[in-house]
Amino acid sequence: MADDPFTARSPFRPSQQPGRPRPRAVGRNEIRVRTRELHGYRFAYRMAGKGESAVVLIHGIGDSSATWADIIPGLAARYRVLAPDLLGHGASAKPRGDYSPGAYANGLRDLLSALGIERATLVGHSLGGAVAAQFAYQFPERTERLVLVGSGGIGRQVSPLLRAATLPGAELLLSALQLPTVRWQLQMAVRIMKTLNTGLGVDAPDLLRVVDALPDASSRSAFVRTLRAVVDWRGQVGTLLDRCYLTQGMPTMLVWGGRDMVVPALHAGLGHVSMPGSRLEIFEDAGHFPFHTDPERFLGVLHDFIGRTRPARFSPEEWRQLLRTRRAQARTRGARPLQGRATG
Repeated sequence: MADDPFTARSPFRPSQQPGRPRPRAVGRNEIRVRTRELHGYRFAYRMAGKGESAVVLIHGIGDSSATWADIIPGLAARYRVLAPDLLGHGASAKPRGDYSPGAYANGLRDLLSALGIERATLVGHSLGGAVAAQFAYQFPERTERLVLVGSGGIGRQVSPLLRAATLPGAELLLSALQLPTVRWQLQMAVRIMKTLNTGLGVDAPDLLRVVDALPDASSRSAFVRTLRAVVDWRGQVGTLLDRCYLTQGMPTMLVWGGRDMVVPALHAGLGHVSMPGSRLEIFEDAGHFPFHTDPERFLGVLHDFIGRTRPARFSPEEWRQLLRTRRAQARTRGARPLQGRATG
């Protein structure tokens, strides 16, 4: 076990480091929720902090920027933080359109450009991890670091519940989940799973919250369209494994819950060995939402990762060389040796 002061077994938390002043955390009431129109659609986002470096938090499917409420204040004390509601989610518009990771990456680029953010560290959860990785692939010159949290897009396996939600009639089923009698049955099932301490019980309250965030037909339609863009009845449609070699020039960290039943934790190990120089952090008792289970540790790990790595800076020629030879020039590698450590 490496003597990293920010791991879970350390006697100190990030805010308790000897001789290190504690940065002022931004209060929740200081987090501004705004909207901006792009391409004729409303994009909602939360923004806080005024640091020179930017951190972008990308939520998962069916969720919204509100999922980062416990994380944004601690990050905003040091960085400029942006948490968008992806199109089709939260308070953003829900058009009949393209909800693939590539389209989301394009929309994120346009939002960052409109807000004057040229480069950023990307933190993506679940679907947001696939979007973050796609953004780094499409726009490496605008990506400083990559953090994948319970990320989609690494392996094929995914929860049977998500596979079932791609089948015909999924929208009707999601609509039925709003009925009072069905809601009561779901709540009872959640209580039972939590009492039995099952893996799915760890995530059940958050999964129920996601269902609650689909109150109308447009929300449910956007959810199903987004899901079908990345998952079918056999599992995840595509993976990033064929392009993982590109991360050798990009500081990359994977954060996973050891009890994740939505995207199995074995994907964390698969991604770690496939992404040269990546760092792996396992939250043993967490499920699919490790930043909800232990937000303090999550913040500590994230601050440590950003502080211990230099931002990637690709020139067009360096990116061209990497695509041709699958090897990055030494001077483009943003990670210091500590980044490749796996801790738990």
